[in-house]
Amino acid sequence: MKKSIILFDQKQVRRHWDAEKELWFFSVVDVVAVLTDSSIPKRYWSDLKLRLREEGSQLYEKIVQLKFKATDGKKYTTDCFSTENLLRAIQSIPSKKAEPFKLWLAQVGYQRIEEIEDPELAFNRAMQIYLKKGYSKEWINQRLKTIEVRKALTDEWEDRGAKGFEYGILTDDITKAWSGQNVKSYKKLKGLQKQNLRDNMSNLELVLNMLAEASTTEISKKKKPSGLPANRRVAKQGGIVAKKARLEIEKQIGESVIVSNVSEQIGE
Repeated sequence: MKKSIILFDQKQVRRHWDAEKELWFFSVVDVVAVLTDSSIPKRYWSDLKLRLREEGSQLYEKIVQLKFKATDGKKYTTDCFSTENLLRAIQSIPSKKAEPFKLWLAQVGYQRIEEIEDPELAFNRAMQIYLKKGYSKEWINQRLKTIEVRKALTDEWEDRGAKGFEYGILTDDITKAWSGQNVKSYKKLKGLQKQNLRDNMSNLELVLNMLAEASTTEISKKKKPSGLPANRRVAKQGGIVAKKARLEIEKQIGESVIVSNVSEQIGE
């Protein structure tokens, strides 16, 4: 677990990283203080919380209580929200300072609707985002291809009766089979927290991961597994295909293809 303090508009917003859930949790009172300039942010949040409860808002049930250090040096329990729920809460705050967030959320929502109607827009936007982050065009093309392969795999899992929450289990099986590590340990090796693992893979890692997922899809189509145990067996088989390729490559180059330094993934 990690705790840290971030600056937002020159004010401190305390946050807590939950490594198990891979989520950031933010102090709601701190965010209220930033967005409302209320002289008593605790009271403001107390009133808003009461209103949410009276309205039967599901958001009220999402509150998580964590201990943070206060200005007096002591730790006190405070209400917190994950990033998703915090953004939902901000929509309930009538403040000019909250408007930029609300406009951004509206824009993101509109873009998402556009992408559903025209999937090519999603790829174009993804290309621009990766370019701005400094990724090479070669890497970006490889990364976008992995998205296509991943979508084919999740569609196949859905056809085989796998539930959404089971996708993570199956992905772990594939990743461990080809790389020797599950997703969590793989991310830890690369020093990642919330960041996407694939966004921090080298070209070779992306290719091997893609081979593992594409192989899983094809094996699944042939064997038609039903239920989680059967799907897990197929996932491991698909991962093993890529493992054999990884071991042969490592034998030829004399070093591991698993890169721990994130900076090595970016650039021309």
